[in-house]
Amino acid sequence: MQNPSFLKNKRITVFGLGLNMGGVGTVAFLAEAGAREIIVTDIKKKSELAASLEKLKKYKNITYVLGQYRPEDFTRVDMVVKNPGISWKNEYILLAKKHKVPVEMDSSLFFRFCPAPIIGVTGTKGKTTTASLIAHILERAGKKVVRAGISQVGVLSQLSKATADAVVVFELSSWRLSPLQDLKKSPHIAVFTNFYPDHLNYYKTLEAYLEDKKNIFRFQKGKDILVANADNPAVREAAEEAPGSVLWFSAGGSIPGSGAWIENNVLFVREADHDKVLFPLEKISLTGEHNRGNVLAAALACLAYGLKPKMIREGVETFAGVPHRLEFVREKDQVRYYNDSAATIPEAALSALKAFAGSPVIFVGGGSDKELDFEALAIALSKQAKKAILFAGGGTDKLEKILARLGAQEKYVVVRSMAEALAEAEAAKAPGDVVLLSPGAASFGVFSNEFDRGDQFRNQVKALL
Repeated sequence: MQNPSFLKNKRITVFGLGLNMGGVGTVAFLAEAGAREIIVTDIKKKSELAASLEKLKKYKNITYVLGQYRPEDFTRVDMVVKNPGISWKNEYILLAKKHKVPVEMDSSLFFRFCPAPIIGVTGTKGKTTTASLIAHILERAGKKVVRAGISQVGVLSQLSKATADAVVVFELSSWRLSPLQDLKKSPHIAVFTNFYPDHLNYYKTLEAYLEDKKNIFRFQKGKDILVANADNPAVREAAEEAPGSVLWFSAGGSIPGSGAWIENNVLFVREADHDKVLFPLEKISLTGEHNRGNVLAAALACLAYGLKPKMIREGVETFAGVPHRLEFVREKDQVRYYNDSAATIPEAALSALKAFAGSPVIFVGGGSDKELDFEALAIALSKQAKKAILFAGGGTDKLEKILARLGAQEKYVVVRSMAEALAEAEAAKAPGDVVLLSPGAASFGVFSNEFDRGDQFRNQVKALL
């Protein structure tokens, strides 16, 4: 473990400030760690970044280069810290590396400096719910927990809380896992929830995406533990490479070794070839079968950390869920409204539809495309949705073509705002319906991000008279 004093008196470029507060946390951390000068550069202009800039105004050692990028900010500095969404193949990142300037991310700096044990959670879907549940269970058990990267919680802004007597629960996207390849570090306890096609506009190939995901366990030691989804073929195959112990979980039946599974609505666990009941699931409030896998993963991670089954059960039964993930918003006129805005891939929207298989569903979704396949979602909508209200974007263009081929042209309408979407839903609703925002696509174009999309849905649904 290095000390953050390593950054003192260095001249550092932060590449991509953004508006989601991760960049703000990175700049604040570097300023407080004693960096001599922090060059913050972003293609967005000052007016677009006003909210982020306001939070940094107390720091005097920042130079802003906005609306442009300058080569010298990547060649005449001691370090570059890049935004997670910027590709490692970006021309300025390659320029920095050519000039032997080290390139870091908030996650790699966190791993460098963190003295606490880390429970890391990754997966295409389910990582936020699983990480949040792990943190909640540990907190209920009286542990000092630091949440990093979970939903909109920052990373480096949490590092000062990660003392040796704490435990860090870190939600790790593939982007934040990518720099661990050079660092040669993985979490002490790693959780891999699932793997599906996603971010192919960034990675170009599924194999490249999976390789970054594997960093969750790739550099574990022999005593470290990987909690892996036995139901997901890609995870099952990847986990065979894990250097430490593997605990398997399955929502659909038995497991190949040690781990946990669900049978007859009861969570079982196997340790050293001995099977026992952990607890029944009747009191769990989370909606959807996919959340059973999240519960299994969280329970195993907490068992691996050393918690007793009673503590885990109490934590699971008191967990209220996570915003934007099958979040119940309200019931009005016998119609239930759910916000699942975090469903940014078709498979996630399919899981949400499956959760309401017995109810008429007014589906609100669609949006921009990440080079994904929408065939299965379109088929499900043609069969199950009472009406599909789709936000304009590249993903919706794909859905429209498939729905037309399926003869379901009358079932959908394309809209360009949340207000327009809810007006369509209100006109179509009847008692017993579910209005489900579960886009299956990215938010950009109509909304700032998935959180903005979900917030608009929640706020406007609550305002319905």
